[in-house]
Amino acid sequence: MAATAAARGTASSLLLSPRRSRGGATASSSSFRAAAPRFRSPRCVLESEQLRVVDGGKRMGGVEPRGAVWTPKAPAPEARLAALPRDTRDSRMKIFSGTANLPLSQEIAAYLGVDLGKILIKRFADGEIYVQLQESVRGCDVFLVQSTCSPVNENLMELFVMIDACRRASARSITAVIPYFGYARADRKAQGREAITAKLAANLLTEAGCDRVIVCDIHSTQALGYFDIPVDHIYGQPVILDYLASKTISEDLVVVSPDVGGVVRARAFAKKLFDAPLAIVDKRRQGHNMSEVMHLIGDVKGKVAIMVDDMIDTAGTITSAAALLKQEGAEAVYACCTHAVFSPPAIERLSGGIFEEVIVTNSILLPEDKCFPQLTVLSMANLVAETIWHVHRDGSVSSIFQ
Repeated sequence: MAATAAARGTASSLLLSPRRSRGGATASSSSFRAAAPRFRSPRCVLESEQLRVVDGGKRMGGVEPRGAVWTPKAPAPEARLAALPRDTRDSRMKIFSGTANLPLSQEIAAYLGVDLGKILIKRFADGEIYVQLQESVRGCDVFLVQSTCSPVNENLMELFVMIDACRRASARSITAVIPYFGYARADRKAQGREAITAKLAANLLTEAGCDRVIVCDIHSTQALGYFDIPVDHIYGQPVILDYLASKTISEDLVVVSPDVGGVVRARAFAKKLFDAPLAIVDKRRQGHNMSEVMHLIGDVKGKVAIMVDDMIDTAGTITSAAALLKQEGAEAVYACCTHAVFSPPAIERLSGGIFEEVIVTNSILLPEDKCFPQLTVLSMANLVAETIWHVHRDGSVSSIFQ
């Protein structure tokens, strides 16, 4: 727990450090862009030991100079399990991965100091899913890591079959760890004769035999009430905030919500990001994956705008909002989101030059053809691993974010 507290303390101190220069020289937004290195692979950003390495290999504190490369140290396995006797470290906790995001599952297991459980997942000739656990889970707390991203139906059905296999193998408890929860957008009846698929997906997880669910940045928090089993809702904001804290950020900063529905999320983000001002983009949606930006509420002229959302799908909303911010005089626009769905034509829109940087997490595994120069991918493995550990040890999950 000391390592976790140190990690939170480091992130907090980094976030506050640029604010102390209010009375002196102010970092310009151009330096903010200059000190923004491009990363193409996931990174863990919650550890206490984080280095900013410059050309000469010197350890830097405070403002990061031009040309710096920011790299965190790899998480140490002893952060969690070294205190336990070696013969009991992994006897009660089993972590299995689906096929949706194996690299994230491997990072989670590495942080916890355990090996991923052995599981066989294959498809029959007609596409049916076959799952067999290749080790005993009797009496164990089983955690199944599976994002229900594209192909959504395949990954969701795979999760159901994995849950059923664990239930029939006499697992003591089954927790579905779903970094990205698909079907969460249809959380109400906006029009007549519509299905509420968020409730349907929750019911199916329960009926399959799931005892608990861990989700990250679900599209709307009211969907948590659709579950009849305990749900632990975690947030990807600490990962993104920690990354932004490692950069030289101008004080001329404004956090922007791309729609009215995301105001609560953007307000919480702005409060933690130096208590930055807030702006809102008002839009009128014409249909699914179609939106029309109307006008801006707030002032962005001459400021660096950081747009915050839970997910980017086709990128229609966020690119239209970014264009409006540019028209209103924003000096630079950064996009931050937890879930990089990136359905076509998202890549063309995001890489068109309107964004200085697009910051996402690895809740969804991005193939090479969905990477572009402005993209930065942050790892949320430590955050998910901490949640799994607290659940396994009957600890408080909310304490992770305090």
